[in-house]
Amino acid sequence: MPYLVAADLPTDAAGIRFHALLERPQILRMPGTQNGLAALQATRAGFEALYLSGAAMSSSMGLPDLGVITVDEVCFFIRQVARASGLPVLVDGDTGYGEALNVMHMVRAFEEAGAGAVHIEDQILPKKCGHLNNKKLAEPHDMAAKVAAAAKARRNLVIIARTDAAASEGIEGAVARARLYLEAGADAIFPEALTNAEMFRAFAKALPGVKLLANMTEFGRTPFFTASEFEAMGYRMVIWPVSALRAANKAQEKVFAAIKRDGGTQNVLDQMQTRQELYDTIRYHEYEALDASLVKTVVPQGMPQRD
Repeated sequence: MPYLVAADLPTDAAGIRFHALLERPQILRMPGTQNGLAALQATRAGFEALYLSGAAMSSSMGLPDLGVITVDEVCFFIRQVARASGLPVLVDGDTGYGEALNVMHMVRAFEEAGAGAVHIEDQILPKKCGHLNNKKLAEPHDMAAKVAAAAKARRNLVIIARTDAAASEGIEGAVARARLYLEAGADAIFPEALTNAEMFRAFAKALPGVKLLANMTEFGRTPFFTASEFEAMGYRMVIWPVSALRAANKAQEKVFAAIKRDGGTQNVLDQMQTRQELYDTIRYHEYEALDASLVKTVVPQGMPQRD
């Protein structure tokens, strides 16, 4: 549950709690949550960890996912999602916002903002969504240096190395990169944009015992698989990075069109979250009660005397 007062806060750091979730036998399922309200809704749905997608954060700001947002802007999203949910959050760290020293700064900033894990990818700027064409990759040893820098800078943050190499270097090339990143200090590997079950299985078979992350994004290169299917293929984590944002954006589009067409929202009320549902989600009345318990009204006794 989300937290109201300091006494309710977790005693363990988010990175420690994220690592503990990875040690369980079942796959860790993480929906993308682009803001604090989405984080609350995912928490109420029963998820135990959340994901912050670079594409979702960029889109929320009206920007393309080309690595143009900054560390400080990402920390704004981390703080609201971690604070609202109280859950460990895996954060998209893009290419690390520069070279090794920049990666160290990113890791410290993300951890201080409340992140439980981060993934860094082996593209070079301007980076692209992993499911698009013409991605340009960093030299493997340059990426390994970033992973080593992240591992050196972290306190408890879980470091996940993402490789986009499968599209241009094949599974063998992606596996070779993954091994190098593991040697540099990565805790887990994220093979991006695999296109069939055979590729997912081959990657997992080549790295026995390694914690692997699968990406189940819509409208990309990966066919639909369930969490259980990914687990059977050897994966320990799965994310749905932009699913909630896609649905929210489509709903907003319909509301704006209705207002323009009908002169009001009278024809789309049944598609809206009610005020009561919103208040229940954000725990409005609990905050109100907390405020009343902290501040007691003092009734003036009599009138002060004039000088």
